[in-house]
Amino acid sequence: MAADSGAITNEDSGEEEGKHVKPFTPEKAKEIIMSLQQPAVFCNMVFDWPAQHWTAKHLSEVLQGKQIRFRMGTKHTDTAPQFETTCSYVEATLEEFLTWNCDRSSISGPFRDYDHSKFWAYADYKYLVSLFEDKTDIFQDVIWSDFGFPGRNGQESTLWIGSMGAHTPCHLDTYGCNLVFQVQGRKRWHLFPPEDTPFLYPTRIPYEESSVFSKINVVNPDLKRFPQFWKARRHMVTLSPGQVLFVPRHWWHYVESIDPVTVSINSWIELEEDHQARVEEAITRMLVCALKTAENPHDTRAWLNPTEVEETSHEVNCRYLNGAVSAFFDHYGTSKVVETQALSTNGEYVIKEELNVHNHMEVEQTSSHSLTLGTVKQEAASPFGPDLVPVIPGSQEPPSEGGGMFESEGEDFVDKNGKRFGKLHYTKRQRMMSESENAVVEQIASNSTVAPSQTFISTDDLLDCLVNPQVTRIVAQLLIQGRSLQL
Repeated sequence: MAADSGAITNEDSGEEEGKHVKPFTPEKAKEIIMSLQQPAVFCNMVFDWPAQHWTAKHLSEVLQGKQIRFRMGTKHTDTAPQFETTCSYVEATLEEFLTWNCDRSSISGPFRDYDHSKFWAYADYKYLVSLFEDKTDIFQDVIWSDFGFPGRNGQESTLWIGSMGAHTPCHLDTYGCNLVFQVQGRKRWHLFPPEDTPFLYPTRIPYEESSVFSKINVVNPDLKRFPQFWKARRHMVTLSPGQVLFVPRHWWHYVESIDPVTVSINSWIELEEDHQARVEEAITRMLVCALKTAENPHDTRAWLNPTEVEETSHEVNCRYLNGAVSAFFDHYGTSKVVETQALSTNGEYVIKEELNVHNHMEVEQTSSHSLTLGTVKQEAASPFGPDLVPVIPGSQEPPSEGGGMFESEGEDFVDKNGKRFGKLHYTKRQRMMSESENAVVEQIASNSTVAPSQTFISTDDLLDCLVNPQVTRIVAQLLIQGRSLQL
């Protein structure tokens, strides 16, 4: 198959004898996943997976009439995100979905109230262990051990089936990193680095454990309401069948289906940081549930994501928090705790974090000279090539349907000071800490949706500050530190 100009295909490695040899050993793939700090696409790694044949048609035959829940959204693009709390839902079989998706206007059945030209359908977050509970042999069709995770298969995976336009609102996952195998159709990913969190206006309403949502519809942003968003560095990639996207920890992502039918399989890989992240999530859950329930004790639908099925009582949330803290100490013991030191600076408190339990590399260069040296060193050890292609900063405009896989391929990234970085090697943070710290203050200040002239502060405005990821991280560290002194 001929490749479009600029596109990356799974046959770029070329010669016949090389097609049946995977470009990375499991050990090397895991090393890349655990060290890489930017999204990248693995090619030629899943050509022998039985799951590559999991088209929607094939799955409809395997599931034999099993009912699945579809989220229904409108194709009309507003400036507000289509959160799951604003969508409607349909219980239907995959066969019924495929029939409706053929745009048959006289269709009856569960989709009869949804004009195909105006709505999309998305069967998202479908855990394979529940979907195929009576067909467990199928789990072996997904072979994450090829990426260095022995024993991980479909049992630890999630299935996503959507129609054209189906999408996930922009969010970050608080736990783990993400591997996404594209099976059928193409999906366009809009990604933003963790450092750009202040510019994405994070919110925990609607509440879903492990998901921090953005208030912005990143494909149609309201820049008057969210003026800082223009500073966010959008990375875009169109993921095609047979490719696997690696999404590092805390990278924001908005994902949309751009073909009539799309099928994806993903698995979240646990990380060392997750132990503290669970404490942060428990704190968030307790605060959100307490304040929102007090505001309206009889209606959780407006703020609690439909994916959250557990009880939200204060008693249950207290047990959840205590369990998260206990699990932290069970893992690390009392000798390895997160130390927090409050320093008084001009009447304000600055939290100095000494994370003895984490050993992640950060860019420590504080001058242009040392930053350049760091870039050169990384280029020398770069794992990138035809079988591992980085997702680089792209145009703010969505790419055309006929464009290549990487819309800004062939362009170098230029930072705000005019420094040029090679397109294959932009994997480290380029901003100075002073800018990041200022951005956090800007973010908290700008999260309020109320005009400055108004005095009313809503519960959501308060929660945007209280459960800001920066704040819950500090609270979790203080909580762990205080608990350690009692042990």
